[in-house]
Amino acid sequence: VQLVESGGDLVQPGGSLRLSCAASGFTFSNYAMNWVRQAPGKRLEWVSLIGRGGDTYYADSVKGRFTSTRDNAKSTLYLQINSLRPEDTATYYCVKSLGDNFFIDYWGQGTQVTVSS
Repeated sequence: VQLVESGGDLVQPGGSLRLSCAASGFTFSNYAMNWVRQAPGKRLEWVSLIGRGGDTYYADSVKGRFTSTRDNAKSTLYLQINSLRPEDTATYYCVKSLGDNFFIDYWGQGTQVTVSS
């Protein structure tokens, strides 16, 4: 299993980014996928899950601003982040679920998002 995130950047508050996660080594369409983030000096925070069928779930802290989508043909997971806030600064990880559920197993290496003026 390999998960490779990209798209992190330095952006101003109020800006937008789209993160991508290229997956390989497993049948992507069979598994739910997650985004998890970790801000400097803080605990890991689960951000979102997208199920096999495209159903989505979000942490309250990002609901309405973050949108997770998936392209099963490309084995790629996306996270559209709008209205970025300084508190969104974190390393964002793409994380595979064990099945179509919230239990997780494989992690990517992460991509850094920094929100600052």
